Amino acid sequence: MKRDLVTAGIGIIVLTLLCGVVYPLLITGVSQVAFPGNADGQQIFVHGKLVGSKIIGQNFADQTYRHGKPVLTSAGAPVTVPDPRYFQTRPSGTAPSDNAAATAFANYGPNSTITLKALQSNIAAYIALNGRYYPGGLTAAKIPVDAADTSASGIDPQISVANADIQAYRIAAVRRLPLATVHRLISDYTSGRGLGFSGEPGVDVLECNLALDRLTGRR
Repeated sequence: MKRDLVTAGIGIIVLTLLCGVVYPLLITGVSQVAFPGNADGQQIFVHGKLVGSKIIGQNFADQTYRHGKPVLTSAGAPVTVPDPRYFQTRPSGTAPSDNAAATAFANYGPNSTITLKALQSNIAAYIALNGRYYPGGLTAAKIPVDAADTSASGIDPQISVANADIQAYRIAAVRRLPLATVHRLISDYTSGRGLGFSGEPGVDVLECNLALDRLTGRR
């Protein structure tokens, strides 16, 4: 019995050192040498200041205030309104929106009434933000899926080309830019399918918004 306990204890210590210390340090070292950008989270810097990551979505919105104080939800999250000058990411299931420290998805089935209400709310918010700028008016039938539903992580950094094209009308009008200029930015920051066949092309929201600020400046 004693021999078995000693053997088990030695096994735990050895495996902990190998799997919990040596292996992580080895992989970290190799990744830092071979893929330093990816290993550090594909961070984006502007004038030496960290502004975000290519793989983590951001909430481009303004804090809502009432009587000089920030408005909070019942859960304590800040209430925000989308900034019309920027491309917006797809709806986020995190609290607050696009919270990289609390990635989550809704986990409700397609027949759930909660899912239906969430989709209806997201569609209404999307139309309220973009409808007045879209030629001929914007209806639910014209809205792409990623503008109505959340992603699995809740912090998706990309939107579909169709989503970006709809938002382009608003951004061009608010920033007083030619629509062709905004569409060119969308094209410049659209990545293709993974390995050439997997998934759909995606537009990087942060890169597009940084490019917009370079053209017309921040508010």
